[in-house]
Amino acid sequence: MRIAEFPPGERAPRSRRARALASARVLDEVVDDHLRSLRQLPPEFREPYADHLAELVLVAQAYRHYAAGWISRRELHRRARAALRRMDAGSDGRAVPRATRRR
Repeated sequence: MRIAEFPPGERAPRSRRARALASARVLDEVVDDHLRSLRQLPPEFREPYADHLAELVLVAQAYRHYAAGWISRRELHRRARAALRRMDAGSDGRAVPRATRRR
């Protein structure tokens, strides 16, 4: 797992928007780094691996929506938890519908 690193002299972002955009940027970097290794995997592992990367892309997009003020912090957390549940369920080989709602 990668931890957000800031170049020397650069401070960690203080505003909600800046932190959210920094988080999205780190997730994008993780996905980009792992996309390169996708081709090296055996064919039976590529699809689940790609699905996990797609979930990370969705979480990064949710962070951007939060930074823009389009969704609340609560919605951001809900989307991130849903992505983790789908990734966890995909690891077990069970199918989980994409549109799951809590009531």
